Amino acid sequence: MKIVVVGSGGRLGAALLREYRDKYDVAGFNHAQIDLSNLDDVRERLRATNFDLLINAAAFTNVDLCETERDRAFLINAEAPGVLARICREKRAKLIHVSTDYVFDGQKRAPYTEEDEANPISVYGESKLAGEKNVLAAEDRHLVIRVSWVFGPDRPSFIDGIIKRAAQDEEVAAIADKFSAPTYTLDIAEIVGRILDGWSRRAPAPDGLTAGHLQGIMHFANTGRCSWQEYAQWTLDCCHQAGVPVKARTVGALKMKDMANWVARRPVYSVLSAAKYTGLTGTPPRTWRDAVADYITRFYSKK
Repeated sequence: MKIVVVGSGGRLGAALLREYRDKYDVAGFNHAQIDLSNLDDVRERLRATNFDLLINAAAFTNVDLCETERDRAFLINAEAPGVLARICREKRAKLIHVSTDYVFDGQKRAPYTEEDEANPISVYGESKLAGEKNVLAAEDRHLVIRVSWVFGPDRPSFIDGIIKRAAQDEEVAAIADKFSAPTYTLDIAEIVGRILDGWSRRAPAPDGLTAGHLQGIMHFANTGRCSWQEYAQWTLDCCHQAGVPVKARTVGALKMKDMANWVARRPVYSVLSAAKYTGLTGTPPRTWRDAVADYITRFYSKK
């Protein structure tokens, strides 16, 4: 199976490329090689490339900048995925498109399922929802995977910022009234790999996945929920346990209303339910605490 990863220079795209290169015939395109804001370039490059599956891990993810650059946000996050989907349809290839928990408004206080109505409250969320719709309208065999609070070794994220600050200062703080679930890129790569195995077999795999499950929308996040403050506190606890040199031991509480530099609205609660994935595979994702501990042990304790 020939796979192309668009956005291979990003946090998730790099992880996908690394995890699959020994198992599949996989190629990656970073931003310099394919710019999703140049649709003619996208068409030219991808139509000249042979593949059976395209994974789109690229997006315009600066939530606040999306508010002031609405046209660019919709071009990259909405129009470009539709173009990718149509190119895949022409090639009789499949598309896995990565989306976000920010398509929800945060009013719910239980994990969001794939059947819950999306109602974004930011331009970023609006553009990502439009991208989902364009992908699924172009070909009903395509798959949208929504993820949340993605972290991993290939590009700094919230967790890396906390560790950096805690190594320099004895006091750190994080928002205590916004909730979701961190999701490890290595875990996303693993579950996508299981989905690929199910598709390539075109028959039920040992975990129950089949080609028929590779369509529509699927949520994936490490299980549990936390605030950014809880996320940061667990990060520090793991650092101390693993011998990672950090000065701070506790994380102070900030409030969303105090974030004066924020332009866009954020959902207060955007926990994604992985019940659909768990029902298909019989195995739930590991907890976010286990994933964070693994990340710190693997990528920080040896430094």
